[in-house]
Amino acid sequence: MTRLLLVSNSTLHGSGYLDHCAELIAQFLGRSVGRVLFIPFALRDRDAYAAQARARFAALGYQLDSLHEAADPRAAVQSAEAVFTGGGNTFRLLHQLYALDVLAPLRERVLSDMPYIGSSAGSNIAGLTIGTTNDMPIVEPPSFRALGLVPFNLNPHYLDPDPGSTHMGETREKRIEQFHEENPQPVVGLREGSLLRREGARLSLLGVTGARIFRQGQKPAEVPPGADLSELLA
Repeated sequence: MTRLLLVSNSTLHGSGYLDHCAELIAQFLGRSVGRVLFIPFALRDRDAYAAQARARFAALGYQLDSLHEAADPRAAVQSAEAVFTGGGNTFRLLHQLYALDVLAPLRERVLSDMPYIGSSAGSNIAGLTIGTTNDMPIVEPPSFRALGLVPFNLNPHYLDPDPGSTHMGETREKRIEQFHEENPQPVVGLREGSLLRREGARLSLLGVTGARIFRQGQKPAEVPPGADLSELLA
C-alpha cells in the first residue's frame, strides 16, 4: 500500500519549520518508524539543512539520517524505514537523485509500503514530472520525469489570481493552462497550508487552505480541506 504525505510548504507564515504539519507527520509515521532518511538535495548547504530537519524530527520522537552523509546512497534508500524529502529547488533535487542513481530504488521502496513525506520540492518529485514546479532551472537534470508516485503533477505554493493586481505577467493559473496545452495529466495546485495524504487507493486533502484541481480542457475545480480526491488515482 503506497503511503504518502505531500506538503505544500515547510514553513507557514507565523510558525516555525514544519510546525503547521508536525502533528500530521507524527500521525502518519506512527510508532512503527524509529528512523527517517532525509533527502536534503534541494538546498546547497546540506549540512545545515540536515541539522534543521534532524532537530525538528527529534522533537517528534524520530531519529534522522541524511542521505548526503551515506557512504552508499542506494543502500541507504533500500534500507530506510521512511523518507522525508525537503523543499528548495526542484531541478537541483531531481538532478542529484539522478546523479546518485537513487530515483528508481526510491520509487520501488515507496511503492512497496515505505512511508514517504515530501515538502514543496519534495512533493513536486512525487508527481509524474516536475513540469509544474515554480522553480528556476538552475541545473539541468537528465529528465523532468520524477518518481510517479501519483498519476498527476503538483504545484506546491499555489497562488490564486489576484483581481486587483497590476502585474502583467502570467498568473499561476495561466501557466498551468499552458502546461495543459502540451501535457494531459491533471495538476493539483496546493495552496500553502494544504497537503495530500495517500493511503493505498485513498487520497485525501488535508490542512486549512484547500486546493484547485486543473484538468486539460476543463475549468479549474475548487476543493475544500477534507475532500476525498481518490478519483485522481484512477
